[in-house]
Amino acid sequence: MSILKPVVVALALFAGTGGAVFAASCSNSGGGYEAWKSEIASEAAAQGVGTKGIQALMATHYSKETIAADRNQKSFKYTIDKFMKVRGADTIIKQGRGQKAKNTKLFNALENQYGVPAGVLVAIHGMETAFGGYMGSTNIVSAISTLTYDCRRSDFFRPHMMAALILVDRGSITAQSTGAKHGEWGHTQFLPDNALKYGVDGDGNGRVDLNNRTDALASTANYLRKKGWKPGQGYQKGQPNYAVLKEWNAASVYQEAIAIMGARIDR
Repeated sequence: MSILKPVVVALALFAGTGGAVFAASCSNSGGGYEAWKSEIASEAAAQGVGTKGIQALMATHYSKETIAADRNQKSFKYTIDKFMKVRGADTIIKQGRGQKAKNTKLFNALENQYGVPAGVLVAIHGMETAFGGYMGSTNIVSAISTLTYDCRRSDFFRPHMMAALILVDRGSITAQSTGAKHGEWGHTQFLPDNALKYGVDGDGNGRVDLNNRTDALASTANYLRKKGWKPGQGYQKGQPNYAVLKEWNAASVYQEAIAIMGARIDR
């Protein structure tokens, strides 16, 4: 089977009861988390989440490590030089060139399919998880549920929490699956709703598994293309595809770093 065979993984989240669905409350401390789970479970069920997803939600815990990480994202305020030094850009570029050389067939196929050059995908892979070396040890469902419960960005994370529960229903992840501290999953750290919408079965085995490198890289290329990537166009500052990097990460210093590293990997 083709390594680029897509699988439709998006699922619309909607209230199936026909009645009003009220958003659960939020809080900036963990004291009300257990009671909140019952509130949000009713909302999730109304939006189509099944038994396994609800059980996964009810098994979650308030993730203090997630809250600590969410309050401490200072690296995105660094200058580009400091950011690249802290993130180990020189190592990512050196190892990234090796990754590209060892996987020429895969990266050529991805560029032919989606128009995204290897350098960009390799730079993202290296930046996010050191090429799969560390994909996180935080419970995904607990992390994303905690961020939905927390008032700071509850509205942003609610669709991702619902998507995570649907991923559990489908068997894509389990209640025990781990990822990054904000609930990101896999080699390139997809948030759950993005995994549902843009996940691709890159290796042709009939399922989307973002812990699989081929699936993750194909999904990343698919995401960028769907967000407006123009094949054959540049991605440096001032070029057509630079703005698409913002769709991957909103931090300007991250976008600039990917553009710089991607170009150096592709030399």
